[in-house]
Amino acid sequence: MSQDVITAYSVAIPEEQSQPMPGVDKEMKPHLEYTKLEFWNDEGKPRLVEYRGSGKLKGKTAIITGGDSGIGRAAAVMFSREGCTGITITYLPEEKEDAKDAKKMIEDSGVTCNVVEGDLMDQSSCQKLVETHIQKFGKLDILVNNASKQLMCKDLADIDLDNVESTFRSNILQMFALTKLALPHLKRGSSIINTTSVTAYKGSAGLVDYSSTKGAIVSFTRSLAAQLAPKGIRVNAVAPGPIITALQAGSRSAENMKGFGLGMPLHGRAGQPAEAGPSYVFLASSDSNIMTGQVIHINSGQHLGGS
Repeated sequence: MSQDVITAYSVAIPEEQSQPMPGVDKEMKPHLEYTKLEFWNDEGKPRLVEYRGSGKLKGKTAIITGGDSGIGRAAAVMFSREGCTGITITYLPEEKEDAKDAKKMIEDSGVTCNVVEGDLMDQSSCQKLVETHIQKFGKLDILVNNASKQLMCKDLADIDLDNVESTFRSNILQMFALTKLALPHLKRGSSIINTTSVTAYKGSAGLVDYSSTKGAIVSFTRSLAAQLAPKGIRVNAVAPGPIITALQAGSRSAENMKGFGLGMPLHGRAGQPAEAGPSYVFLASSDSNIMTGQVIHINSGQHLGGS
């Protein structure tokens, strides 16, 4: 581990690795942390503490796209520990084993987890997702639009426009489709949470199309928040900076993945999925009752003053 990184996480620095898209959690080296958070003692030394819920989401049900791994899995597991009675997660066919692992982690809290396979770029998959959730749980309180894709391209002259279109369909257009289908089931007090990115604010030379979709998600969040505020439905977003996930390994070269996130201003490292989860809990719960159209920035100080 780098001498500049002081952390209790044993998985703070990724090894050299690369995977085919979309990337799968079970192949990550080393494995990621989903349930332990870093706390600091009076001597400034860190230790890991298992996340414990306090009933913030008691009786609620949630749909979390991309809940099989990464940030989505961390949010799903923490929702389960906060008392959700039913959680539905989505996954791609290549992510079946990850979905099984996520389901077990969620159900270890005594919560029913529904797993739905499908590519959300297909509107029929969005419809199947909502219908399956309602049939299983009878209601929907929380929608987490988290699933996305990214493809590195260093030069716009080399960018594949088919990939650009696919990225927009995956990252923003499916949010429109899924949210439209979910809205009839969301009542006053419900919450929509969208995953955007630090790249929406600082840009990324190698992820021009991805960054553009994440900027669109910020606008989508603010505009939809204004539209739904009279109905008492909150719409907010989370903008992660570098978080070690299978998405990164699936979209970067092995060399580029080695040491991913080293040198961040805060703690000198990328975040773990577990460190993103509490932001989603906050936005899903009544703790954020008068908050809408806002973005929570969890980027280790990579970009300051985001709004």
